[in-house]
Amino acid sequence: MAPFHVYPILETVMTESKWFFEHFDSAGTAFGLRLKRKLEEVHTTYQHIEMWETDTFGYLMTIDGCTMLSSRDNFLYHEMMSHPALFTHAAPKDVVIIGGGDCGTLREVLRHDSVEHATQIDIDEMVTRMSEKYFPELCESNSDPRARLLFEDGVKWIKEQPDQSVDVLIVDSTDPVGPAEGLFKADFFRHCHRILRDGGIIVQQSESPLLHSDTIIRELHINMRDAGFDATQTLHFPQPVYPSGWWSCTMAGKNVNLEKFRETDARNKAFSTRYYACDIHHGALSLPPFLAQALEGIS
Repeated sequence: MAPFHVYPILETVMTESKWFFEHFDSAGTAFGLRLKRKLEEVHTTYQHIEMWETDTFGYLMTIDGCTMLSSRDNFLYHEMMSHPALFTHAAPKDVVIIGGGDCGTLREVLRHDSVEHATQIDIDEMVTRMSEKYFPELCESNSDPRARLLFEDGVKWIKEQPDQSVDVLIVDSTDPVGPAEGLFKADFFRHCHRILRDGGIIVQQSESPLLHSDTIIRELHINMRDAGFDATQTLHFPQPVYPSGWWSCTMAGKNVNLEKFRETDARNKAFSTRYYACDIHHGALSLPPFLAQALEGIS
């Protein structure tokens, strides 16, 4: 599930001129899309989901009034949340996704032939049902025999798993407030470290490098290290519908060098992508000086 922005948001507005605006008051910015119409809305036990048809970004899903994903740009997020980690791992077979209810990350994971099992755990089944209806291209791997979709509390599920049972863990979470706050804490990462095999990798969406480099991203590195991970690495990529238009994910490794990846496999991958490429992976590993400075002293 791509993140919805409870953290920086003040209000969401649909104007009479049929524009959707999401205001991020703490950052002094806003994002807007011109709308054609509202398609559907549903209140679940957990949240308020709305579907819109936009003028230029295709379908738009919002949760509690906050942007979740659009047809036009979701590939940026889903590809970067999955392929860098999977090509960094030596031989990923067992993959777990926490969140990710729109199923885009699951689809990208299952493009890798080495993956034997991919389990997705999202607490709200309706996110997946809405995605199946409005983003069927993201759900094309839901029936893959290697896929397992569970609708339950991901934090609880992680705590109940046996030691060293997972190769790659992808935390495709919402912002670090409310129910998702625990997904950014050292206690959660300790359980993740425990269930990962030697050479295992966890990747967590980590907000905007421009807005959160010395807060959320730095704290994430510290918490991952405190949990026992010996290496951490943030990767950055564009994302128009999220605050500042620039997003990131942060990897942590269990006895693995995160600055090295299977370049030959990445360059000669048997599937097509729209953003991820071997050279893009290299570029994402190169941190702008301000971000590298924000992460200084973490070990």
